[in-house]
Amino acid sequence: MWFNTLRKLGILGINQRNADYLLLVNPRKYYPLVDDKLLSKRLATQKGIKVPELYGMIEYHHQIRDVLKRVAIHDQFVVKPSMGSGGEGILVIVGHEEDRFEKASGETISSEDLMHYVSGILSGLYSLGGQDDKALIEYKVEVAPIFEKIAYQGVPDVRVIVYKGVPVMSMVRLPTRESDGKANLHQGAVGVGVELSEGITLLGVHHDRVIRRHPDTNQPIEGIRIPYWEEILEIAALSHEMTGLGYVGVDVVINREKGPMILEFNARPGLSIQIANQRGLFPRLNAVDGVRVEGLTTVEKIHLGQHISHPQTKSANS
Repeated sequence: MWFNTLRKLGILGINQRNADYLLLVNPRKYYPLVDDKLLSKRLATQKGIKVPELYGMIEYHHQIRDVLKRVAIHDQFVVKPSMGSGGEGILVIVGHEEDRFEKASGETISSEDLMHYVSGILSGLYSLGGQDDKALIEYKVEVAPIFEKIAYQGVPDVRVIVYKGVPVMSMVRLPTRESDGKANLHQGAVGVGVELSEGITLLGVHHDRVIRRHPDTNQPIEGIRIPYWEEILEIAALSHEMTGLGYVGVDVVINREKGPMILEFNARPGLSIQIANQRGLFPRLNAVDGVRVEGLTTVEKIHLGQHISHPQTKSANS
């Protein structure tokens, strides 16, 4: 009974996602390009797309003490695993003094704690399959003014699901106190649906519960126009060409001064985006399959995605 109800609503389940989309349009040989954030950075920069600056990389345990030298000149920075999954293992530092480092939550850690954290990354504590990893030390993105009242001590990101180069659904993920300033739904961030035609926010979801206000700031999360929207969609549409993947999630952050930057690609994007949008993915994916997308320009693919998500919008092929 419930299965038929979900199907009528166009909800895409994980088994259908894997069997009908990932297996068919995501060649396994391209997964390493997106599973490793260092390789993803290179893909983006080759296309002239901005990414957070890489301050340094730690590959081996004997280099761990170099972390303190690398971050000494930076008041703020981010440490993350190169092959982390699900947003795990990301450490955001917003300030430091002598041997104390302040996290986005206000909690402080010592130099020894920081080195121990990096050691865990190298040992594969957060990586896919537990394999040995690299620790990336990056520029901390400065939150855009429009998000300051609806993001708790962190930087939101915009997730766009792209199918065959066509953006089909989007949401913005807002950090919370619970998520420790990280834009990760599994850690307690808020997902807010975004209308594709104009980039205006819809309802939000927090732990699978629909909300209209941010749980920490109590500010409304509906009706906000996301800046640089066309540029974000263009970046997303280009992801197919960059990665070779037919079904991919693209995460973009908006820096206060530098504008949109690619944060990462995801070859297995989650499905909570459907709750945030109060819409199923299946009808939109099916609509893309009903159109010959080969040969369409990037702009035409964007217009197609806007049309199938909001039918009264004129499509590129009409």
